[in-house]
Amino acid sequence: MATFLYKLGRSAFRRRRLVALLWVALLAVAGIGAATAPAATSSSFSIPGTEAQRAFDLLEERFPGAGADGATARVVFKAPEGQKMTDPAHKAVVEETVAALRSGSDQIVSVSDPYTAQAVSQNGSTAYVSVAYKVNAMELTDATREALTDAGHDAQGKGLTVEVGGDALQTMPEAGSGEIVGVVIAGIVLVLTFGSLVAAGLPLLTAIIGVGIGVSSITALANVLDLGSTTSTLAMMIGLAVGIDYALFIVSRYRAELAEGREKEDAAGRAVGTAGSAVVFAGLTVVIALVGLAVVNIPMLTKMGFAAAGTVVIAVLIALTLIPAMLGFAGDKVIGRKQRKGTAKKSDKPNGGTRWARFVIRRPVMVLLIGVLGLGAIALPAASLEMGLPDDGVKPTSTTERRAYDALSDGFGPGFNGPLLVVVDGDKATADRTVSTIKGLEGWAAVTPATPNKAGDAAMITVVPKDRPSSGATETLVHDIRGATGDDVLVTGATAMNIDFSQKMNDALVPYLALVVGLAFLLLTVVFRSILVPLKAALGFLLSVVAALGAVVAVFQWGWLGSLFGVEQTGPIMSMMPIFMVGVVFGLAMDYEVFLVTRMREAYVHGERPGEAIVTGFRHSARVVTAAAVIMIAVFSGFIGMTDQMIKMIGFGLAVAVLFDAFVVRMAIVPAVLALLGHKAWWLPKWLDRLLPNVDVEGEGLAETAPGQAKPDLVKV
Repeated sequence: MATFLYKLGRSAFRRRRLVALLWVALLAVAGIGAATAPAATSSSFSIPGTEAQRAFDLLEERFPGAGADGATARVVFKAPEGQKMTDPAHKAVVEETVAALRSGSDQIVSVSDPYTAQAVSQNGSTAYVSVAYKVNAMELTDATREALTDAGHDAQGKGLTVEVGGDALQTMPEAGSGEIVGVVIAGIVLVLTFGSLVAAGLPLLTAIIGVGIGVSSITALANVLDLGSTTSTLAMMIGLAVGIDYALFIVSRYRAELAEGREKEDAAGRAVGTAGSAVVFAGLTVVIALVGLAVVNIPMLTKMGFAAAGTVVIAVLIALTLIPAMLGFAGDKVIGRKQRKGTAKKSDKPNGGTRWARFVIRRPVMVLLIGVLGLGAIALPAASLEMGLPDDGVKPTSTTERRAYDALSDGFGPGFNGPLLVVVDGDKATADRTVSTIKGLEGWAAVTPATPNKAGDAAMITVVPKDRPSSGATETLVHDIRGATGDDVLVTGATAMNIDFSQKMNDALVPYLALVVGLAFLLLTVVFRSILVPLKAALGFLLSVVAALGAVVAVFQWGWLGSLFGVEQTGPIMSMMPIFMVGVVFGLAMDYEVFLVTRMREAYVHGERPGEAIVTGFRHSARVVTAAAVIMIAVFSGFIGMTDQMIKMIGFGLAVAVLFDAFVVRMAIVPAVLALLGHKAWWLPKWLDRLLPNVDVEGEGLAETAPGQAKPDLVKV
């Protein structure tokens, strides 16, 4: 592989104008496609094979035109202190609002009158209007949303407190300034690493081009493939991080080759042949982890994984082709000014990476224990993990959705924000028996009479729990209803969907881990020609991801340092968070494993002893790996500023995971374990050595590409 990539790098360097033109043209085509494609009209969420989904499908079949999958909204009215919503003046305002809503959009299915639908609280202080739409939230037009908010604003000015909640207000997540700050920090780190504005600008430029192509392609295909708004955000987050990192490693190796006196074209070829090989395998591990999300069988998660994986593939291709082309344009400017003028002094003094590696080699047991015990302590909160899907209750109190949520809880009880929908596949007698059965259970606050369909072969029953939607008592009620009724009775609703979603996540976690870790283990075995190195990499990853989950629980569920990260309301962790972090963090963790250990492997096979190889690997790679990790942390941290709770949680989780994995696992635990193992770290059974393909990540074949250069002696492993 190294030889092929060497030729590819040299070819891209020579034909830099053509290569640059092709990538710019691809960016233009993707941009035009995104600009001219129809807006995404759907962001459907389904959980195949679950009872909640079967109930949803039955609703669509037996209640056609009812907008079972349509958006909903609640306009909540609260009277001033000492007054009631039944007062004539307030009643007139509500009736005006109902009329305005009914005439405000042709996407509306129904608007309820609170005075005929028994939607006034017992003390009379609160009332609400339920609005049902024909289409889901992402298909609502701007005019429909404006009509909803305008109706609330008009009533607000007439002596009532009016708030609007529901998924009808769902829009694209608003970006925070933190994303820009993340990119700026990345630029500063690159300048400090390279000492050259040009060298620092190349990774940023190429990463932005790659993300631009990826996100534009997702936007262009969003309508056709039913991609949600979170899909492009995730692709941007991961694509930007790996794009900068991959380019950073190629540029760094190119500068190292120039420092050894090689010609520019040859240096570009060698940079792509050596560091590029690590980029390919690091990218493959990320792609495997993201595509493997399909195992969960949640369409939304599968699409997110494939879209992000596509952006990673683009980042790898750009690193292998556009980076050497841009290096050709940069010329001597990619080197620092002192080096160009010849005033930079070569120093034989050990750098920070060398000193740290020697320290670890001298005290491997101490470093290993501190690293493992430290991450283990941070991981402890993960044992209290509570999972669910975010609702309006976790939004900031500054939003009208959150205030509507709180007003409904105060007026009607905490369970009112998470009603259960029971669907009966049977006649009226069956439905009535179901109502009686549910009333014999504990944990409900209200059970409505059964509402049959026109054919009389199905009915809907609404059950309001006593407790809040994410509570254990409400979850118990769902299980009790399912256990007390027959197969012809199905329970759905937000709480039931959360329970089924969490269960599906739990069931898929072990098969997913086996698939992703198994494939990556085989891949790393091929790269490192070792059994113990890939095993150590996998175990280290598990430690860092559990520690990251512990930090997520502490901040978002327990509220520790919550104000620092903009968490105004604690609550359960997203159901998809554990398996999502496993997928994404595993791929990113293997990046640093490949980049750092490949250089150690390269030194070892060229004759150095195990301890010396560790020091050599750190001398050449520690500075760059540190810079790459800081950049990735900065990029992910930028997404903590997003208003969307899910994106905020993902950004925080990935940032702390990279922090733990890069600086504790890869920089401390890995060299400590390798120092303890010695030669055994690179052991591979002879029969397996013969079976595995030789991918030549160390660049052994490149020794013959330079005329007159002797081929180095290699250690047989």
